[in-house]
Amino acid sequence: MSDPRILRLIRGFLTAGVLEGGLVGPIDEGTPQGGPLSPLLSNLMLDELDKELERRNHRFVRYADDCSIYVRSARAGERVMASVERFLDRRLKLKVNTQKSAVAPPHRRKFLGFSFTNEKTPRRRIAPQAVVRFKERVRVLTMRTRGASLAQIAKELSLHLKGWRGYFGFCETPSVLRSLDQWIRRRLRSIAWKQWKRGRTRFAELRRRGVGHDLAAQTAGSAHGPWRISNSPALAIALPNAFLASIGLASVVPAKAE
Repeated sequence: MSDPRILRLIRGFLTAGVLEGGLVGPIDEGTPQGGPLSPLLSNLMLDELDKELERRNHRFVRYADDCSIYVRSARAGERVMASVERFLDRRLKLKVNTQKSAVAPPHRRKFLGFSFTNEKTPRRRIAPQAVVRFKERVRVLTMRTRGASLAQIAKELSLHLKGWRGYFGFCETPSVLRSLDQWIRRRLRSIAWKQWKRGRTRFAELRRRGVGHDLAAQTAGSAHGPWRISNSPALAIALPNAFLASIGLASVVPAKAE
């Protein structure tokens, strides 16, 4: 690379430092995690790898330094991985992270949060690890001890849900998204039940929201916890999907997949 403008830009990124605890500190080596420089340098360095894989007629996908190459058999995979490692080492002077690299069926690997189903005609699915991280984040946003109103929690949660849907709504397994929607609604019903606190208040809220006298009394007097009650018929009547949507709860299911 000989363009001085690009070189100055890269040097500026490398010497800018990182902000931590309100103070800017120097960088001894490497690039900041999550910074814009890493993808830029990866694309500059690995453009030659892309051209080499195209020359070999390989099917592959790459984003920054994350790359997947698809072949017909495990034996071919071992051969290609060894060959690519040699190419990167000898031609580009780069080392492959062997701990994160493997030869495996596509449904056992993930790429940018996605994987594939193990079917004759594979479909894009959300990687299990991404679903786990999503649920962890939702649990934080819907903690029953937050002290916020149900509408406020739904509004704050929906900001995250819309962003997540914008990325993962691209999957081809909408049943997973619908299942997550059900789980989220159940968490909000659990919050409402916890906020109503006492049996008398719970009975009054259920009756006010259209639940029959006997079912309201039975549910309000139940010894089960909020999570168990959140899946009850009474809560489904009192806090239906339409009500949760009316207070601003977004869905993770794209409109075309509903």
